[in-house]
Amino acid sequence: MTIPELAPRRTFGGIVAVWVVAAVAAVLIGVFAPAEWRAPWVTVALGGCLVLSFAVQLAYGRSQNFTQRMAASILGALVVMGVIGFGFGLATLVPA
Repeated sequence: MTIPELAPRRTFGGIVAVWVVAAVAAVLIGVFAPAEWRAPWVTVALGGCLVLSFAVQLAYGRSQNFTQRMAASILGALVVMGVIGFGFGLATLVPA
């Protein structure tokens, strides 16, 4: 039998932290990577966000809703990186 937590820690901060890391990684990739190498680097960064998400969610030490928290972290990171990547893709179409 397990003892319920009296005041469980909030887990939304860990999810948002992964989103922020994804946004920073996408901006850095968009600024420093050549246009033809952005897609492979975004894939690598998303893999890093997956590993970071596992680390953050395991650090909470709660098994309740682990799968939902992981899905929210990774899906949010994918959306954030996709929107920023879409913006950089549109920027490459505009002649400088």
